[in-house]
Amino acid sequence: MKRALVLAALLGLAACAAKQQAGAVEAAAPGFWLGLWHGFIFPVAWVVSLFMKDVAVYAVPNNGGWYDFGYFVGIVFIGVGARKSHVVYRDRNLIDVRAKRIEEPGA
Repeated sequence: MKRALVLAALLGLAACAAKQQAGAVEAAAPGFWLGLWHGFIFPVAWVVSLFMKDVAVYAVPNNGGWYDFGYFVGIVFIGVGARKSHVVYRDRNLIDVRAKRIEEPGA
């Protein structure tokens, strides 16, 4: 019963997904390559968009899935997400974690 409710909720949410009409997009609408570029320059565009109303971080209208994919790749693999800012080293030595009795002075 619980699975059926979860499935119904997910299907209900999927039914609310926005669709774009095929005729609404021009042939010259931004595609994969511009999405890739926009994803790469996202940090700069975001800061500039805070101060200038005519600058946006995402092109609308675009050609849909390919633009989104390029935008994602631009951010994650080429842009901000690709930076290695934190390196974690793992020490393979065992640490002795046995509790030690603390003796009170004068006891």
